[in-house]
Amino acid sequence: MSATILSSLAISLVLTLVFEAGFFFLAGKRNKKDLLLVVLVNTITNPLVVLCYWLIIFYTQLNAALLLLPLEIFAVVTEGALYKKFGHDFKRPYLFSLSANSFSFAMGMLLQMIAAG
Repeated sequence: MSATILSSLAISLVLTLVFEAGFFFLAGKRNKKDLLLVVLVNTITNPLVVLCYWLIIFYTQLNAALLLLPLEIFAVVTEGALYKKFGHDFKRPYLFSLSANSFSFAMGMLLQMIAAG
């Protein structure tokens, strides 16, 4: 079980960083400090969300799909607050966070569907 969790944490973090950095550029942002902030914020929130997800799934019988919603809301709100406090060019930090997380989540789901064949 622990190898599965570690693998999931690593893959999720790498993909999240790629997708959310990609979204940063797709959104027309170019400020290097804000890009670093996106990387740092996701380095904090992503492993926490993924670890909580796995621990709750492992120790409870909660529905995985229903569990994702509060965890993703936590990530969006936390990241938005950090973009608002420390960002330079985030005019709507919570909207950026919601959009970046939605993009990343959708891309992750697409990759899972492709991998499943």
